Amino acid sequence: MLLKQIDSPTDLKKLSLPELPQLAEEIRHFLIQKLSSTGGHLAPNLGVVELTLALHYLFDSPRDKFIFDVGHQAYVHKMLTGRQNRFDTLRQKDGLCGFIKRNESEHDVWEAGHSSTSLSAAAGMAVARDLKGDSNRVIAVIGDGALTGGMALEALNHIGHEKRKLMVVLNDNEMSIAPNVGAIHNYLGKVRTEKIYRKAKDELDWLLRKVPAIGGKLARTADRVKDSLKYLVAPDGMLFEEFGLKYFGPVDGHDIGKLMEAFKQADQIDGPVLVHILTTKGKGYSPAEADSHKWHGVTGSYKIESGQVVKPVGPPMYTEVFGNTLIELAEQDRRIVAVTPAMPGGSGLLKFAEHFPDRMFDVGIAEQHAATFSAAAAMEGLKPVFAVYSTFLQRAYDQVVHDICRQNLNVVFAIDRAGFVGADGETHQGVYDIAFLRHIPNMVIMMPKDENELRNMMKTAIEYEKGPIAVRYPRIAGTGVPFDERMSAVEIGTWDIVREGDYAAVLAIGPMVQVAEEAAELLKREGINVRVVNARFVKPLDKQMLLSLAKERIPLMVLEEGAIEGGLGSAILEFYALQGVQPASVHLAGVPDIFVEHATIKEQREQVGLTAEEIAKRLASLTVRKRQKAT
Repeated sequence: MLLKQIDSPTDLKKLSLPELPQLAEEIRHFLIQKLSSTGGHLAPNLGVVELTLALHYLFDSPRDKFIFDVGHQAYVHKMLTGRQNRFDTLRQKDGLCGFIKRNESEHDVWEAGHSSTSLSAAAGMAVARDLKGDSNRVIAVIGDGALTGGMALEALNHIGHEKRKLMVVLNDNEMSIAPNVGAIHNYLGKVRTEKIYRKAKDELDWLLRKVPAIGGKLARTADRVKDSLKYLVAPDGMLFEEFGLKYFGPVDGHDIGKLMEAFKQADQIDGPVLVHILTTKGKGYSPAEADSHKWHGVTGSYKIESGQVVKPVGPPMYTEVFGNTLIELAEQDRRIVAVTPAMPGGSGLLKFAEHFPDRMFDVGIAEQHAATFSAAAAMEGLKPVFAVYSTFLQRAYDQVVHDICRQNLNVVFAIDRAGFVGADGETHQGVYDIAFLRHIPNMVIMMPKDENELRNMMKTAIEYEKGPIAVRYPRIAGTGVPFDERMSAVEIGTWDIVREGDYAAVLAIGPMVQVAEEAAELLKREGINVRVVNARFVKPLDKQMLLSLAKERIPLMVLEEGAIEGGLGSAILEFYALQGVQPASVHLAGVPDIFVEHATIKEQREQVGLTAEEIAKRLASLTVRKRQKAT
């Protein structure tokens, strides 16, 4: 096997060109086998095998900087840079990261779990290279989906202005996670399919290479003639050349010979250049080719022969409950529209799109636009439900503050993946949204303890007419509780006592309510009765209950799967400080000031002490004095 001989890019360069297609097949077989056990981003990596081989074969990493947009398509890069033997640990605790990780390898030069960042990073590295007097190459690999992100277009604008030497490789597979949408996607489609253009372009390139080198005014005239001829055969004009980048392509992204030729030509350009390659997401594995959306990221194991993903049996995921509930509500309220930034499947909206195609808006990888689009829709009387992962909502912070909250518009935020996310790790943890949302005027924030309460909170959010309101829910299965026969709204700013006790009180939110109840059950065996409160509203707080708890003079513990700094606990401490009220004590249990890396959600909770056993220990120590008095 050729693959066993490769432990570094130097080893790769020892192979002959005719051997590379065989190596590509071995890499695909390796990925299909390994990911059938670990899960991971299969389809994106199967699509970039030849691309990654060509880059590492021609260029010199880590001296030459390879910048992978998002990073979930860099498994082949990891394999070629000495990490094959760690793939059994992919996305597991203390194992190989599913994204680029700088502390894993000197070949990993840029970390990103969010899209559309590679071009800005490439521009910065090119400037740094030139100011330092170095001569290394800077190569950014970006997908056509990521190119729809506003940040990528901002970077293209700057790259064209700076005119520094760098290469952009546009990996065009017509997909991000879901099928791409938008004008840029449509433009690329014309470039992909216009055979007359491609034939004319090839003939024009051959003709222009025959033009002898000339100087002065005649040379400038010849350049203008060349540009005119290019636009004569180009579909809708050469978008990237207008940005100031020399364009090559489209190139078959699975033909190593053609890729090599295109990269060599591009490398001769003393300025910014874009190589447009066409790939098939999921290449080489028929189930992934047939449904690259499903196989973008596999969360569990799968059967290689059939492509059947092994799914755990049990209650539905919160995301599924959200999607089904929104359909029910939309059947009753025609104002409801769903908005998502390229995540219709991940956000549970595929069924909604089938039921209400004219009320479903996938705006592409454009969270900022999604937020302001929702604001304007609300201003005109619609009820937009902005379905977004917590980690991606970070990208629209200014729009949330300025366009939605400042104007006090009736936008519903459906914040998925709130809390730990497991294998996706630190770039995707949903533990910061409470801290960056709760201080914004007009915002209401709530989180359900179970899937039935999620349904009632969705009804609450749709009926709320006093401004923006957010419903957070985690990336886990529900608890299996039965649903109410009819949904009913929850009174804003009210908490619910789910377990009585007078030794201490735990103020918990979301899935931490269940953890608190388990901890209380452990303590009950020792004769310690602890109250558990479902603190379902982060904002507004249940002020009456907080004042009552302070009067009882019992220890309080705030339990949340979110950042301690700025979280629910901080809100409660601020409330007591502003009221001039001093409770017996307030203890905070949440995510400390660290980035929590990839592992299972259970392991991530164990790492930061958010388990029933650990909470029970802490509560037991808080109640020592009260128990001593009782005896």
